[in-house]
Formats: sequence, C-alpha cells, structure tokens
Amino acid sequence: MKARSRVVPVPPGEMLEQEFMQPLGLSRAEAARRLGVPPNRITQIIKGRRAITPETALRLEALFGWPAVYWVQHQAEYDLERARRASGARIRKEVRPVRAHG
Repeated sequence: MKARSRVVPVPPGEMLEQEFMQPLGLSRAEAARRLGVPPNRITQIIKGRRAITPETALRLEALFGWPAVYWVQHQAEYDLERARRASGARIRKEVRPVRAHG
C-alpha cells in the first residue's frame, strides 16, 4: 500500500484556542478557572506539550457543549497522524503483513 499525502493536522490545543476560546474572548486563565483545572494545563495543551485527556474532554464538553468524544477523537487523530509521519514508513518496512489463505 502506497503512503498518501496528508494534510498537516491542526493541533488540538491550537483549535481549542482559535475556534473556541478566542471567539468567546476567553483567556487561558479564565478557561482554566471555568474548567476547574490549573492554568498551566490549558497553556500546555495550547502549546502542544500536553494532550487532551478524557477527563479534560469531559470538562471541555461541560464548558463548550461539544461532546467529549469530539475532543478525544481530535486528539487521537492528531496523535495518529504525527506517529504516521514519524514512524509509518519504518513500521511498514519492519512489519510482515498476514496474508489470507485461499
């Protein structure tokens, strides 16, 4: 299977800040206060140093009304694409696929 060119994924934290917080005029500190988390958690997520965990996704769901699964899926898709870019070619060379008997 040939590798396909993919669009660079948007980091979940960047999307959180640009698509949710900024339009509402919500600072990082205010978002953290409303979420009930330490301010550095929001800063780390926005800077891409921390992932959106299921617990944080539930908090974001409660704050913005978007389902927790949306946040978790966005994080998983981002992580998977980063892994694919970093290791995909090497893994395809190392792994021997199972062939169907027939």
